Amino acid sequence: MIDLLSLHKQFILTHLGEGDVCADFTMGNGYDTEFLSKTVGERGKVYAFDVQAQAVESTRTRLREVGCPDNYTLILDSHHNAAKYVTEPIKAGMFNLGWLPGGDKSITTMRETTMPAIETAISLLGEDAVLTVAVYPGHPEGDAEGKMIEEYLSSLSRFKLCVTKIKIVNSPTSPYFFLIETKAKK
Repeated sequence: MIDLLSLHKQFILTHLGEGDVCADFTMGNGYDTEFLSKTVGERGKVYAFDVQAQAVESTRTRLREVGCPDNYTLILDSHHNAAKYVTEPIKAGMFNLGWLPGGDKSITTMRETTMPAIETAISLLGEDAVLTVAVYPGHPEGDAEGKMIEEYLSSLSRFKLCVTKIKIVNSPTSPYFFLIETKAKK
């Protein structure tokens, strides 16, 4: 069976490498931040965002324990404010929507901030870059977020971006993700 959350990392690895700049727009417990940090190495840079202090501390602890290079900036702020912190193009970005695993399920990503965050993330993408957005439709806000994101992404020019949706068709409440790739200049 396909592991959708591992699959999106495979797509990121086709764009992201040593020394690149990237962002984890929903750091959670730091697993995606760890992946990005180890992928870009000591010369790279990772920005990671979350609105919960618990997520920032959990991630900081995790990154130290697993020996990540000191290439990350953990930011206690909403992902929709990313442009205040990230001023250079990124090669990859990751969104893992929903709530903090093991945390308070009443605190979840919301359409009001997710949409501007995705728009900002797309505007930060450099040439031959990638953005993944994992959606969890098993709760009402997650389902609404996914529908809103799909409507927005389907309106984007196919001449500038390639947008793909990867979903298990016969499991409607399973997570799925969008893959947004910028075109390489020829």
